[in-house]
Amino acid sequence: LKGNTIPHKTIGVSLSSKVVLVPAVEGTGIIAGSAVRAVVECAGIKGILTKVYGSNNPINVVRATLEGLKGLRTTEEVSQLRGVEVTQ
Repeated sequence: LKGNTIPHKTIGVSLSSKVVLVPAVEGTGIIAGSAVRAVVECAGIKGILTKVYGSNNPINVVRATLEGLKGLRTTEEVSQLRGVEVTQ
């Protein structure tokens, strides 16, 4: 986490559900539907913007949300993957 939100925008896909997770500014809170909200609250995220595209089947939405969260990278991981030193 970067503060109370995620470090960068990410997209998760499961079957015909697609969930877009976007970092939010301080004080925004969790802007999400019930299935996504349950997952991000359990993950300890306090501020995030989300949008579900395609099917809104709760099982697929939860799977897509988890896929999106798995895709998050830290600056150190990006630096190592690219072979370039990243400054903040």
